[in-house]
Amino acid sequence: MHQLLFLRHAKAAAAGPGIPDDARPLTARGRGDASAIGAAMRARGLLPDLVLVSSARRAIETLAALEPWEETPLVETMAQLYLASAEQIIGILAEVAETVRSVLVIGHNPGLHDCALRLADHRDDGERREIVTRLAAGLPTGTLLEFAYGGPWAALGVGPARLLRFLSPRDLTAAEG
Repeated sequence: MHQLLFLRHAKAAAAGPGIPDDARPLTARGRGDASAIGAAMRARGLLPDLVLVSSARRAIETLAALEPWEETPLVETMAQLYLASAEQIIGILAEVAETVRSVLVIGHNPGLHDCALRLADHRDDGERREIVTRLAAGLPTGTLLEFAYGGPWAALGVGPARLLRFLSPRDLTAAEG
C-alpha cells in the first residue's frame, strides 16, 4: 500500500510589482501554519520517503518549515510542479519508483486540488463522507491530504485512492483553542 500526501504551500505574500509569482515568500502566518502542519505530521507518523516540491519560493519555504524530520526524506525540487495541472502531477507521480512507500507533493492550486479531486474515491462509505465533502469545497493554503493507494505508482489515476485525512491549519488551531 502506498501513501500519498499532498500539501498546498502555506500562506504567501500577495503578488506585487517587481516580484515574480514564483518568488513570493511565505508570510509569518504561513511559516507558523507550515510549522504546525509539520508537527502534526510527526505526531501522526506521516513521514514521507520522498518529497517532490515545486521550485516556487513559497513551496520551498513550506518544506523548510516542516522540519525537523525524524528521518530525512529524499527531496526533489521540481520546476514542473510549479502551477502543474492534475494530469502533470499524476504524470510526475507515475515515474516514482515502486520501492518508495510514501510520497509528499508540495504544490499549488488549482492543479493540486484538481488532482486530489480526481484521485479521491467519491463513493459514500460513511466514514470518509466529511473528508471528501471538505475536499470538494476547496484546498486552503497549508492543508495536508493523506491518500492510501493500493496500485503501482505508474497506474495512479486509473483507479481511485482512499482519502484518509484532510488537515488544515485551522483544524490545528481549533484543536488547540
